[in-house]
Amino acid sequence: MRIVVTGGAGFLGSHLCERLLDAGHDVICLDNFFTGRRENIIHLLDNRRFELLRHDVIEPVLLEVDQIYNLACPASPIHYQYNPVKTVKTNVMGTINMLGLAKRVRARILQASTSEVYGDPEIHPQTEDYWGHVNCIGIRSCYDEGKRLAETLMMDYHRQNGVDIRIARIFNTYGPRMLENDGRVVSNFIVQALKGQELTIYGKGEQTRSFCYVDDLIEGLIRLMNTDAVFEPVNLGNPGEFTIRELAEEVAKATNREVKIRYEPLPQDDPQQRKPDITRARNLLGWEPAIQLQEGLKKTVAYFEAHAARVAEPVRSEK
Repeated sequence: MRIVVTGGAGFLGSHLCERLLDAGHDVICLDNFFTGRRENIIHLLDNRRFELLRHDVIEPVLLEVDQIYNLACPASPIHYQYNPVKTVKTNVMGTINMLGLAKRVRARILQASTSEVYGDPEIHPQTEDYWGHVNCIGIRSCYDEGKRLAETLMMDYHRQNGVDIRIARIFNTYGPRMLENDGRVVSNFIVQALKGQELTIYGKGEQTRSFCYVDDLIEGLIRLMNTDAVFEPVNLGNPGEFTIRELAEEVAKATNREVKIRYEPLPQDDPQQRKPDITRARNLLGWEPAIQLQEGLKKTVAYFEAHAARVAEPVRSEK
């Protein structure tokens, strides 16, 4: 097939492009390089089935494709809060443009949504039928509400125009090619540990997250895209739940460092619990993560060690 991946030079997008090429597809990578990096896909440029387009999804694009993976949007708080209006535009105008393309050429489209649509959840674990608990005027709302509206657009185009849609609610994902200074907790901890710095924990570190290794997540996205008649949202994440303090301990083991902790105030609207119920993914896709946190952290640490000269100072945020 001929497949377009928006945000294809980013952390998730570059891994997805790689997998799709390995499967024999023609891949068009669209990216405006706000958070995407050319080095993430430079090893793909000599592949005759790979095409790179510098393009911002808030502008229409004319292509002939069979499938669309819409991953374009900064995903870490430090980046999506840098220009919140642009974040909303990417989620809304970008999704409208990609849905218009899908409608025009009769392509199947997958929207990369997020566990952030659940906000600071009042039920645990989170199931897809939970409507969420989101502050619509908070500093995170450009992303949280932007993704919620992207899901609305997907369902409306499906109901009104018969567009063949898929919606993936992605939980915290980590692995090689994460940005070193994006403020996410896994990259923050690894960078700080490798530099011999204190690990920064916000709040008391009792808040929980579930961490999915990137290879597992990409497998889930591909299975969702290629499973027929799955129009409702599907959670994709690792149901293993860790407190932030427990994650710090695991990073210490993976980096083989003795670490100290520095506590800082909790950011506004920071969710206290996050764990996916993946029953729907198991039943419909036959999918569940295979790589546990300890194994995934070792691979991620190896990547950061190999890029040690480029490691920047971590920035304040946590996701």
